[in-house]
This record gives sequence, structure tokens and C-alpha cells, in this order.
Amino acid sequence: METKKYSSYAQIDRELEILKIEKEISYQKIVLGYNRTRESITPHHLLNNFLGSFKTVFSGSLGNILNVVVPFVINWIINKKRGR
Repeated sequence: METKKYSSYAQIDRELEILKIEKEISYQKIVLGYNRTRESITPHHLLNNFLGSFKTVFSGSLGNILNVVVPFVINWIINKKRGR
């Protein structure tokens, strides 16, 4: 890495501001990736992915019924475990 030479404090301040913004962008990318990963491994999402693979088998009205009933059942089970 080549050493930079600055001719004024304004250049240094500008470079520090750029680095600060790049650091914040990188941090936000990590947070977004973490949140997406956390959401993708929820029981509701995993079950939807599992059932999505069988969507061709469950076509028509049965598929529509499952799309409505499954999230309801999952929420009911989760709420029952929490004692609500």
C-alpha cells in the first residue's frame, strides 16, 4: 500500500470522512446480511420453502388452502408455546 501525501488538513479530513462512510456502509451490509439470514431460517420461512418445492404437486384449490392454513397453524403453534 502506497503512502499518501497530503498538502492540507482539509484533504486529510475529507479522506477520513470517506473512510468513515465506507466503514458505515460495510457495517450496514453486515447487518442486512445477518437480518436476511435470520429471517430465512425462521420456522415459517423454512416450512414455506419446503412446501414451495411441492407446489406443483399441490396445484389448484388444495394449494390455495395450504397457503392459507399453514401460516395460521404455524402462528397458532408458536403462540401456544408462548402461552398466549
